Amino acid sequence: MSRTTTAGPQRRRLVLWRHGRTAWNVQDRAQGQADVPLDPVGRRQARQAAAALAAFAPAFIWSSDLERARHTARELAVLTGLEVRLDRRLREYDVGIRQGTTFAEFRESHPEVYEKFFTEDNYRVPGAELPSEVDERMTAVLRDAVAALGPGSTGVLVGHGAALRSGVLAFFDAPPRLRNMLAGMANCAWTVLEEHPERGWQIVDYNAQTLPGASSALADEMPPHHGSPAGARTR
Repeated sequence: MSRTTTAGPQRRRLVLWRHGRTAWNVQDRAQGQADVPLDPVGRRQARQAAAALAAFAPAFIWSSDLERARHTARELAVLTGLEVRLDRRLREYDVGIRQGTTFAEFRESHPEVYEKFFTEDNYRVPGAELPSEVDERMTAVLRDAVAALGPGSTGVLVGHGAALRSGVLAFFDAPPRLRNMLAGMANCAWTVLEEHPERGWQIVDYNAQTLPGASSALADEMPPHHGSPAGARTR
C-alpha cells in the first residue's frame, strides 16, 4: 500500500519515516548501529521527503540518534520549526558480528552462525540483540509516542528499515511469522498509522515512496521467517 489519506476529525497519527540512503545501503552491508552518514542521494531524498511530510503539520519529531536518521529528521525540523527529540530506542537492530558485512561475507566468515540466523527463531547472532528485544523497545517507543499525541495530532518517528518493520508488527501484537507479509521499507519511505474511532490503530499507508526510481536498498537486518533462502530476500 502506498497511499496518503486525510485523517478524519480528531484522529491521531504516527508517521514512521526511514532514513535516506547511505553508501552501505548501496553496498548491501549490514549497518546495524554503525554511525554511517547519508550519501548525496540520501540527503536529496531527505529534503524531498521532508517537504511532503511537512504537510502533516507534525506536533513532534522523534528520531534515532544515529547520524543517518538524525540528519534525515533535521530536514523536517527545518521546515516545521520543531526540535528533534533523540531516542535510542528508535535505533536499528544491533547486528553484532554482522555489522559492516554483506551476506556473502557473513556466510563465508561465519557459516554456522549464518545458518542459524536464517533458520532459528529469535536467534542471537554473537554480539547482537535478540529480535524480541528489538520488538520490546520499539513497542515501548511507539506507545510513548501515542501517549504524547493530542487529539487530531501527528507525530513523526524517524528510524531504520528493519526496526521500523518489526516495530509495526509488534505494535499490533502480530506474530513474527507475519514479518514477510510486509515488504522492507525503501530509503526515505514512510508508513502512516492512524487511530480509527471504533477500530483502533490501523495501517493506512505503507512504504510511501519519495522519488520515482529511488533506490529501495533496505540493508535489512533480519532474516526472512523460517529459513527462506538468502537470495529470496530484498535488502
